[in-house]
Amino acid sequence: MQQGETTIRFLLARKGFPRLLSTRLLAQLGDGVFQAALAGTVLFNPQRAADPVDVAVGFAILLLPYSLVGPFAGVWLDRWSRRQVLVRANLLRAALVAVVAALVLAGVGGMPFYVAGLVVFSVNRFVLAALSAALPHTTDPSSLVSANAVSTTSGAVATVVGGGAGLALLQLAGSENAGYATLTFAAALPYLGASAVAAGFSRGDLGPDLVTRSARLSARDVARGMVAGARHAWARPPAAAALLAISLHRLCFGFLTLMTLLLYRNTFRPWGALFPAGLTGLSEVLGAGAVGTLLAAVVTPRVVRHLGKPRWITLALAGGGLAQVALGLPFLPPTIVAAGFTLGFVAQSVKICVDTTLQESVADDYRGRVFSVYDTLYNVTFVGAVVIAAFVLPPSGVSYPVLVTVGACYLLAAVAYARITRKH
Repeated sequence: MQQGETTIRFLLARKGFPRLLSTRLLAQLGDGVFQAALAGTVLFNPQRAADPVDVAVGFAILLLPYSLVGPFAGVWLDRWSRRQVLVRANLLRAALVAVVAALVLAGVGGMPFYVAGLVVFSVNRFVLAALSAALPHTTDPSSLVSANAVSTTSGAVATVVGGGAGLALLQLAGSENAGYATLTFAAALPYLGASAVAAGFSRGDLGPDLVTRSARLSARDVARGMVAGARHAWARPPAAAALLAISLHRLCFGFLTLMTLLLYRNTFRPWGALFPAGLTGLSEVLGAGAVGTLLAAVVTPRVVRHLGKPRWITLALAGGGLAQVALGLPFLPPTIVAAGFTLGFVAQSVKICVDTTLQESVADDYRGRVFSVYDTLYNVTFVGAVVIAAFVLPPSGVSYPVLVTVGACYLLAAVAYARITRKH
């Protein structure tokens, strides 16, 4: 623990890391508020109704279009000042959530609502890719695991805190269109703060190191750059294996996400005073996941120093599969909350190691493109799983075969990742 505390003090003492961390925390705090507003509007607003297919279609409309064009953003991340990206993208997000808030207030649903949300999510992924690509410029290579543990974990916790703050605000604003519009608009404030903090960097502080500039960039240039980034990652087995591991994890995560949403929306009733139902109960699962995320941040750097990243990813995936089956099968609120805790631990353990592997094995002038490919896989696999789950899960969310299949998929991911990394 003393070594971990020393590493954190070292990171916080560096010139750039605390500012980049503050940018991330504010940005992801806003994400949490915005996501709580969207989830409440679609799933729990009494003035709207959505079945599993509606929810899946919403995820697909919000995430898939960006996932198909998102890799192109990486080419610009390797051409533009990442400091400028963080400043301007957060300003843009603040303006866009105001538009979404107006749509919620007006009761607008369907395609216009989803398209507006899509634009916000598109900018979100752009910001997160820029933060990951910029991180190595704020620390040294030997501290990257710890830097990722601190930044991605605290960012994930900030998202949960934002969601919790949104729920608290909702109690004051009301749970109908006006209340959800107020909550949506509130997300603009952290985004404005993130932009202001990022403005404290100098233009070249966050890279890229090698910048190729042109007055105009054709679609062919963008496509070639994107393909080059994918090939760059594929040619490096550690990076390719890391992308495979995170993709299979996100497949499982998508199934578990829709299952949990359906359980709390249609099946669970309050389980005593400790385990409420509805949106409050769902937030309890998210809170448990945040605790698991924090624990992963504490444990992962120390374990990686002793076992290495490949062994830890393998153990996390295998253990995650077994835990989800054991804790999920009773389909009771207490065990689902516990499953949320273990899922948060596994997800963050894997993500810390994957982020670090990509940062270590990818050249800086390719990093933006590779992280955009990473973001695309992150979204496509999740949405694909949610869409499939919408057709195989019953409205209750209770399905023993699906849960067992998810556990088997985690074990398959562990075996596949271990085989690839063992050869190299």
